[in-house]
This record gives sequence, structure tokens and C-alpha cells, in this order.
Amino acid sequence: MPVVDAMRSTSAEPAKDCPLCPRLVAFRNETRHTHPDWFNGAVPSFGPVTARLLIVGLAPGLKGANRTGRPFLGDYAGKLLYRTLLKVGLARGRHDLAAPEELELVDCMISNTVRCVPPANKPKPDEIVSCRQFLIGRIGALPNLRTLLALGRIAHDGTLDALGLKRRDFLFAHGARHELPCGRLLLDSYHCSRQNTNTGRLTPAMFETVVAAAAASLRKV
Repeated sequence: MPVVDAMRSTSAEPAKDCPLCPRLVAFRNETRHTHPDWFNGAVPSFGPVTARLLIVGLAPGLKGANRTGRPFLGDYAGKLLYRTLLKVGLARGRHDLAAPEELELVDCMISNTVRCVPPANKPKPDEIVSCRQFLIGRIGALPNLRTLLALGRIAHDGTLDALGLKRRDFLFAHGARHELPCGRLLLDSYHCSRQNTNTGRLTPAMFETVVAAAAASLRKV
């Protein structure tokens, strides 16, 4: 089946209690027992289906998206991401963990390569493969999609795999721009995790430059 047709026929979002990855299911159930008031499920994408920009992260954080049910909400990476989206005009309102309904994404959607929280924030290769069908479906369900922004190498590789493209033809690098044969643009950034920002590998200014480039790509005819 051609890649485009496969995208159209695949679900964009897994069920909350997705059973595909036994290790992730077990960890999810363990966390549910410890924190029954948390979301503790496969985290759905966030943003309008009319979005022209798709931001792809790694996986839900234990105390972030796994707790709140929204990608990046509730952890440090989310603070940097949502603050930057607001600054460049890809979101409106305000970022507030206590009032998530007050923030709205503008022309962009946020999703993850793996939808369930992995132990130690490290999904295994087979889990990435199992969850790929949902990234394929998510991309295929965005009729206006023009630009993709990959946060980290795993998201970069996962996006290329979902599009049926060869990784060797589009090498990951922070700030890299890849004109894809499907007519879309893929931008790369280091992941906005505390690990990267604390070590200086990624500064807020560096991150803002890439996100601003993604916003600017939507203004081009």
C-alpha cells in the first residue's frame, strides 16, 4: 500500500488504554495504582486538525503529560515549549497548569513519537515501531500540514519513518531544514528537556530560533 494511502487508513490516536506495548502497559498500571488521579494513559495529540504545523516530541513525561493528559503540560520542557509558542504567535492565551483551557494552539498541533510514558523516559525500539502507526495516522489526518518540527533525534527519525523516507537522506542536526519530497518542510531542534537546557546544549534563544522558523514557514506562499 502506498505511504499516502496507508496514512489515510490508520488511526491518528490510540485508545487511552492502548495494549500494544506490554512494558509500557505495566508501567502505566503501576503508576495508576500509585497516582489514581493522574491521566495514566496513551496521551492524545493537542491542537486543531486544521494545523499546518505538527510538532513531534519523544514521549509523555511521567509527571508531565502522563499526569495531565496533554503533551508537554506539567513539566519543564512544556514550560519552555509553550512559552516559546506564545512568543512566536503559535499559541494564544496563557500557559497555566491549573487552567489548561486558557491556552489555545494557533495553526499547530503537538504530538509524540510514543504515546505512553516509558520508564526513565526511554522508550525501546520495538515500542517506537509499535506506536509508529499513530504518527502515520496523525500526519495523514492533517489535511493542511505543511511543516513538521522534530524535537530530538528520536522524533526526527520517527517522523522520517512515518513518512516512508530514508534517514540517511535527511540527517538530524539542531536547526537543520529538510525539504522533503512530499513538498513539506522538516525542521530539527534538540529536545527542550531540562537535561539539554541545564547542560547548555540547548538555550532558550536557540530553541526560539527554530520555533520561529517553523512559524515563518507557514507565512510563505
